[in-house]
Amino acid sequence: MAHKSVQDIRDEVKNSVGKEVVLKADMGRKRIKTKTGVIINAFPSVFTVKINNDFDVERTVSYTYSDILTSTVKLIAAN
Repeated sequence: MAHKSVQDIRDEVKNSVGKEVVLKADMGRKRIKTKTGVIINAFPSVFTVKINNDFDVERTVSYTYSDILTSTVKLIAAN
C-alpha cells in the first residue's frame, strides 16, 4: 500500500470537486456513518461535502485532509 502525503490527498480532493462520492466516517466505538454527497469546495486545510439525508434535508459537512490521512474518513468515488 502506497503512503500518501497530505498534498497528494489535497490534489485528489481538488480534482474531485463537483463529483459525487461515498463518505465513510468513523465516529468511534465501532460506529461508522456512510453517506453519499458531492464535494463542494477544497480549501487549503479543509474540504466541504454537501449531503442529502433520508428526509431531503441538505447538510454541509467539512473534514480536514488529515482525517483521510489517518483513515478517520474514507472517500470513495460513486458510480
